Amino acid sequence: MGLHLLTLLKEVRWLLLGVGALLLLLFLPPPEGLPPEGMRVLAILAMATIFFVTEPIPLPGVALLIAVLQVILGVGSSSEVASTFMSDAVFFIMGSLMISVAIVKQRLDRRLVLWLLQLTGPRIGWISFGLVGISAIFSSFIGTYTMAAMMLPVGLTLISLAQEDQPQVRNLAALIMLSIAYGCTVGTLGTPSGGARNAIMLDYWHRLYHLDVSYRSWIMHAYPLVLIQIPVVVGVLLWSFKPETRDLKGVLLKLRAQMEEGGGRRLSSRDWQVIGVFLLVLLGWITLGERVGLGTIALAGAFLYLTLGLVTWEDLNGGVNWGVVLLYAASISLGHQMKETGAAAWLAQSFLGGLRPLGVAQGLPLLAAVSLLTLLLSNSMSSGAAVAVLGPITLNMAAISGGSLLEVGFATIISSTFAYLTVIAAPATTIVYASGHLRPRDLLRAGCKLAAASVIILMGFAALYWPLLR
Repeated sequence: MGLHLLTLLKEVRWLLLGVGALLLLLFLPPPEGLPPEGMRVLAILAMATIFFVTEPIPLPGVALLIAVLQVILGVGSSSEVASTFMSDAVFFIMGSLMISVAIVKQRLDRRLVLWLLQLTGPRIGWISFGLVGISAIFSSFIGTYTMAAMMLPVGLTLISLAQEDQPQVRNLAALIMLSIAYGCTVGTLGTPSGGARNAIMLDYWHRLYHLDVSYRSWIMHAYPLVLIQIPVVVGVLLWSFKPETRDLKGVLLKLRAQMEEGGGRRLSSRDWQVIGVFLLVLLGWITLGERVGLGTIALAGAFLYLTLGLVTWEDLNGGVNWGVVLLYAASISLGHQMKETGAAAWLAQSFLGGLRPLGVAQGLPLLAAVSLLTLLLSNSMSSGAAVAVLGPITLNMAAISGGSLLEVGFATIISSTFAYLTVIAAPATTIVYASGHLRPRDLLRAGCKLAAASVIILMGFAALYWPLLR
């Protein structure tokens, strides 16, 4: 009986820890400056973070629990919470996964994989370098959502073909999926058009301090960091996940044979229709994304695939991981409530306020503190929301201490891309998690090392490179 009880407690220990953290924060009096509803949001966040990392219940179940607790604890009414669960970003995730299903069904992903292997060769290290490099460079200009949606079918096909020769390729699958996710994430900091968070910081610089940062200046400050991060990401991933095979020569030969059997490299009319719809969607993302929303365009693309008979609803229903869509919606909802209740601002102000007595509220120590705070908040909520909350606070700290508004702003925006630790932190990670080849612990396994390396690289840039640009 005693042994059975110990076994049961071991199985539910993380569940008990998450519930305990929730109850503890709910019964503690809110600290000064934090509204009661903000304290309740932090209680939900603490429980959700423990569940996201340890996964004592399925992650879609955590998403449902976040919605239920927001209503029960009085954070928002049922209608308000429901409205925060649906946004353009959620539509984009949904539409992107549908588009990936259509591309895979038509086997165009195999042509892309063949091109990648011809470019990099069959060695796993070079394949990872190719995935990270392509994802990073293109996401710098067209954004992480778009690039992750484009690269997901490539990664899935690589894993599928590798499994035909060796069924157990868990480490290889994690390596491939995170090469795409982390490549897309680090690439977004390269240019102002890399993501919405970049536009938010540009607006803060201009509106709050009348500081205008040009496209060229942004690239000068940030793009070298993207290029340095590419081999660092590859090295960390190869260190964290020892692939079951280091050579995919068999996959390359198999793909060439399949292309020959299917009529060589000629594209059928259906292939061209799939490509045409995707290019139309891509053009819409680039030219109309800000006006009508990326999500609306992605859903329009999925609608066209259905209407043209290129994919069936049964294909989409079976191929899309709807639990991941729900999970991303819940993370956006929780981030929204953190901002609206003042919980996120209280966390930021408390953290930065504690730096003054330590003498690290200016210069390079201030940049390090800003980086660590942004990293922490970006992995607890969406990185875009973290920048929206932290931007005015960190820029104000720079203004008060006499530091560089430009460098503190870049430290904030760059550190927001160090969202390597949780499924909900970065859109690209959420998209590739839908593949089913990743576990939350995989992100911690590689993300902790990569986050530490990224902060060190950023501090080196701040100390040695940025002074040359003044």
